[in-house]
Amino acid sequence: MTRVAPAEPPYEPAIADALARVMPPGVPPLVLFRAMAKSPRVFAKLFAGGLLDKSPLDLRQREIVIDRTTARLGCEYEWGVHIAFFADKAGFTPEQVAATVGSESDAACWSADEQALIALVDDLVDRRSIGDATWAKLAAHFEEPALLEAIALVGYYHTISFLCRGLDLPLESYAARFPAAAPG
Repeated sequence: MTRVAPAEPPYEPAIADALARVMPPGVPPLVLFRAMAKSPRVFAKLFAGGLLDKSPLDLRQREIVIDRTTARLGCEYEWGVHIAFFADKAGFTPEQVAATVGSESDAACWSADEQALIALVDDLVDRRSIGDATWAKLAAHFEEPALLEAIALVGYYHTISFLCRGLDLPLESYAARFPAAAPG
């Protein structure tokens, strides 16, 4: 069981409205969202910074950054939710889904621009900095707004991963699970 009991309906109106906007019809609110709802301030601030709206990164690029970040931080909860909701929409193959968890940044299943995004995540997670070689690869493929977006996504999903792991959230029943050799 999670360390903070998730909020139950009826939710405060602002929280109910936010949940209705982000959850697909017929899918109950995520345990993460319901746990955050126990602090309306945290809920509002994190929802305001969500970065899932229109972006200089396309859906596939955004999901590569999110999935790699959450996988590298051992956050099966958030990785699994994103794989369940977005992997097909992003056009990921089963090999690419697995590669978000357990491959090198230069895995052959990714294009050069996707490899650069994965290297960005790996640099930030492993060294909390971006190496010059990684930056050169990124700059060859992306304009500054997209680079800033990618860095912000890594930071945001670092925070989300800490929330999920710190609260010891139970996995959503429909979410994907890490491949057998995944981080923990």
